[in-house]
Amino acid sequence: MSEQRPLAPGESWRAVAACSLATVPLIARGRVRLPKERLGMRLSFSDDTSAQVYRETRLGSGLAKDPCTLVVAFRLRLVRGPAHALFRAESLLNTPLFVGFPGFTSKLWLAHDECDRYRGVYEWDGQERAEHYARSLWRVLALVSVPGSIRYAILPGLRRDEVITDPGLVQDGADGAAAWWRIKSTA
Repeated sequence: MSEQRPLAPGESWRAVAACSLATVPLIARGRVRLPKERLGMRLSFSDDTSAQVYRETRLGSGLAKDPCTLVVAFRLRLVRGPAHALFRAESLLNTPLFVGFPGFTSKLWLAHDECDRYRGVYEWDGQERAEHYARSLWRVLALVSVPGSIRYAILPGLRRDEVITDPGLVQDGADGAAAWWRIKSTA
């Protein structure tokens, strides 16, 4: 994993603004879809946490030519108890913050886990594009997240659905530590 840090503020906010502008025609042409097949699926992670899929967003076929899986995690500030349901409903409004980024293909939105972390599990077209997105998104997430809680992992060459259906494709870190991003099973 590369060093995790956000892009410079100006570069990040320009990328988010360009993404938002690119999203408008995608939505207008009906290219953004919200499939329901994976809703309710529970993903368990190597750190003994789990979370349920509450939404999927897909652009076109959702398949990348140069696939990589991106997992992003963060903890929201001031969101506890019933406020989680409000956040999940409101989060649909965040779609313009990622759909228009070059290389986006699909995202599974996961509800908060036992540590109150939210995760997004994406398929991205191109490792560099995935990293650019994660580092740009960081600035947006920092506005609403617990300091130090934002992180991401990029798994190059792997489709999101391969990582979900065959968790053995990805191993924990060399030090044997359980990875917060490694999916170990689905239900």
